[in-house]
Amino acid sequence: MKRFSALLLAIAAISVVQAAEVSVAVAANFTGPIQVIAPLFERDTGHRIVPAYGGTGKFYAQIAHGAPFEVLLAADDETPARLLGEGLGVAGSVFTYAVGRVVLWSPDPRLVDGKGEVLKRGGFRHIAVANPKTAPYGAAAVQTMRGLGVFDTLRPLFVQGENIAQTHQFVSSGNAELGFVAYSQVIRNGRIGSGSGWLVPASLHDPIRQDAVLLVRGRNNPAARALFDYLKGDKAQGVIKSFGYELP
Repeated sequence: MKRFSALLLAIAAISVVQAAEVSVAVAANFTGPIQVIAPLFERDTGHRIVPAYGGTGKFYAQIAHGAPFEVLLAADDETPARLLGEGLGVAGSVFTYAVGRVVLWSPDPRLVDGKGEVLKRGGFRHIAVANPKTAPYGAAAVQTMRGLGVFDTLRPLFVQGENIAQTHQFVSSGNAELGFVAYSQVIRNGRIGSGSGWLVPASLHDPIRQDAVLLVRGRNNPAARALFDYLKGDKAQGVIKSFGYELP
């Protein structure tokens, strides 16, 4: 009986060791996909994701000042590389988990045409754009407007979001009639779910390669390693693609 009890305790101890939590800093545009992936990951691996959502630039500052994140799912490929260079990321861990797309979107089903001509035509008072200095989607929006020759005309109309989540909120709440947001924020069943939008051609801006990096705090956490493997798997990749991202 004692030997049997000891065996049960040993099995329980192994289960505790095997199941772990991972603290993940998630780029705001990837909120939807990770909310779908997290329960699948827990069901399939026993590990649990503890997410925080926000701007990649802000996450970088927090990590540099000792924030206890173990994984960063960034909105760009520059921040993970910078963290590696500063000794805050694990060498060889970086990979591209998604390639983002930008959409010009409005809740008004009649405002945005399928070619983005509204940017030249006008007829609106405010346009929301994420901070191009800290938000890759904002930088892509600025590149798009410059390429179309409308940046100088539209700049006085900007309502600037701190990150892409706030930018989307500005548009959905009516503080701006339209704005450049992440396709993942408005896609439903493979298309823009409500309102009107123009999916910006990828040729109008630099690729939005979103990289993941294992941070030094998570290098010995089995849940962190398992998450990286899971994101590369077919199930997670299917979820990512369903939110309008391109796969690397």
